[in-house]
Amino acid sequence: EQADPVHVNVLFFFSSSLQVIKVYNEDNTSRAVEVPTDITARDICQLFVMKNHCIDDHSWTLFEQLSHPGIERTIEDHESVMEVLSGWGMDTESRLYFRKNYAKYEFFNKPLDFFPDHMVSLSSETNGIMNHSQLIQTFLNSSTCPEIHGHLHAKEQGRKSWKKFYFVLRRSGLYFSNKGTSKERKVICEFCLINPLLSLHDDPPLQSTKHGSPRDLKLLCADDEQTRTCWVTAMRLFKYGLQLYQNFIQPHQKQKTSPMRSISENSLVAMDFSGHKSRVIENPSEALSVAVEEGLSWRRKSCHRLSSHGSPSTSQSPMSNIALHMAQPWFHSKLSRDEAHRLITQQGLIDGVFLLRDSQSNPKTFVLSLCHTQRIKHFQILPVDDEGDLFYSLDDGHTRFTDLIQLVEFYQLNRGVLPCKLKHHCARITL
Repeated sequence: EQADPVHVNVLFFFSSSLQVIKVYNEDNTSRAVEVPTDITARDICQLFVMKNHCIDDHSWTLFEQLSHPGIERTIEDHESVMEVLSGWGMDTESRLYFRKNYAKYEFFNKPLDFFPDHMVSLSSETNGIMNHSQLIQTFLNSSTCPEIHGHLHAKEQGRKSWKKFYFVLRRSGLYFSNKGTSKERKVICEFCLINPLLSLHDDPPLQSTKHGSPRDLKLLCADDEQTRTCWVTAMRLFKYGLQLYQNFIQPHQKQKTSPMRSISENSLVAMDFSGHKSRVIENPSEALSVAVEEGLSWRRKSCHRLSSHGSPSTSQSPMSNIALHMAQPWFHSKLSRDEAHRLITQQGLIDGVFLLRDSQSNPKTFVLSLCHTQRIKHFQILPVDDEGDLFYSLDDGHTRFTDLIQLVEFYQLNRGVLPCKLKHHCARITL
C-alpha cells in the first residue's frame, strides 16, 4: 500500500478462455496477468490484493475511466469486466483504475448521511417516516417507491451551455422539467454526474453512474458534493437493488464461514502476566488498552536501539523519527495540499479517511489531512522541544507524542481536538 493508483490497459489478444491484461502504475512499470473471460470486478481486486500483499479490507475497487468524455465510474463488484471492456472499442485509450474506495458501501452503514431530508420523498407505505433501516429498505423493496428530487444542471454532448432543470428520480426512470412548469420529460439515454459546476474545467472529479456508449451519455452537474453523492447513490440502488446489498455482505459472510479464521480468532486470548499470578483479560476495553501499551513499549525499545549514541535514551534522534513514520502506509511524504485533497476524494469522502504528509509551508512540520462531513480539513502537526526531547502535537503542546505513529494510534482511539477519529488511511499500490 505504498505507491500510486494503477492503470489497467487491455491487450486485445485472446485464448479460448483467458485474456491478458497489462497493469501499469505511474512510473510506467507494468505487470501482465492472465484472467478468465468471465472474471468480475471483485475477482480482479482480489487478484491484485494477493499479488501486492495488501490488507484486504474489502474497500479495493475497480474504476472505469472513459477517455473520450473524460469521465469515471465505479465498476460494481459483480459486474463482468470483459463486458465493460467490450464497449470500449479497439482504438480506445480508456483505462481501468485499481484503488481504494471507502465510500463504496458506506450508505448501508449510514444511509441518513447520504440522503438529505429535502431530497427524498417516501411512499405512503412508510407513512413518511425515514429512519436508519427503513430508508434503505425503500430502495431494496420493489413495492415501495422512494423519489429523489432536486435541481441539476444538464448538458448535452456537443454543446457548451448548461441549463438548470428540476429532476425527479423514480423507479421507472429519471424525469426533468423546466422551472415553474409541471410537464415532465423522461431522460432516455445513459447519464453521468459531475461535481462541482464551478470546477468543471479544472479537472473535476467525474463519475458515471451507468455504463453505456459515450455518445449516449447525458451530462448532469450538481452544485455540491452532498447533492452529487445523493444522486449517484440513488441511481446505483435503483439500477442494482438487492445485488448491491449482496455485494456488501458477501465478504462478511465469507469471514464467518471460514474455519481457519474462526480457529485463529478463538485461539487468541489476552493475558496479564504483571502480577504474581497470570490472569485472562476478559474486558475488551482493557485488552485493547494493554495491547496498545505493549506496542508503545516495544517501539520505545526500538527507538533506543536506533539512538545514534547506541545507549538507551527517552529522546529520539531525527533519523529514528524518519525511520518510524516514512514506511507507514498513511504517510505520503512530499504531497501537496491539492494532491492530498484529490487522493482523499478518490478514496472516499466519508468520515475518518486521512493521510499524513510533509508541510509545504514549513519544512519542520507535518500535516494531517482528514475528511469529515464530506469536507477535507488540514491540521498542522507541530514539533515541541521540551528540554532537548522532541515531541509532536496537534493542540499546541497540550497532548504530546514521541513520534507520528503514536500520534496516529492515539487519534484512531480518541477524537481529541479532531472532528472525528482517524478510521481509514489513504493507501497506494506499487507493482
